[in-house]
Amino acid sequence: MRIEAAAVLFAFAMAAAPSAQTARTIEKGGESQIQDPKQVVARNATEWQAVWRQHAPDRPLPSVDFSKESVVAVFMGSRNTAGYSVAIVSTTEGNGVLIVRYKETAPPRDAIAAQVLTAPYDIVAIPKTTAARVVFEKAE
Repeated sequence: MRIEAAAVLFAFAMAAAPSAQTARTIEKGGESQIQDPKQVVARNATEWQAVWRQHAPDRPLPSVDFSKESVVAVFMGSRNTAGYSVAIVSTTEGNGVLIVRYKETAPPRDAIAAQVLTAPYDIVAIPKTTAARVVFEKAE
């Protein structure tokens, strides 16, 4: 009986443990129409269309199968020079929480950067999430 109980507890713990997810890049770059910092999760086509219309209103909507995927995106907002970027580095889901970790990069203080407005972003598709809560964490 003790072995069976331990096996049941182990199986429960594994089911509740956070699991890392694989991301598929939809688009990444430095020219979004979203000018303010923003983090987004789109779980259906309606939410996805709304995000894409804000981000790239003059371009076709990339295809996402919402029966299998959700979309997460990080927009840095407007920057005064080139050299900025953002990358979603991991997504982990467990215990009803989706954690999206992202890293922002800025040009070094002594860098010679083009004086051009940019708006860096990273948009990825992940396995469909059912998490009730989403947390975006900035990685250092």
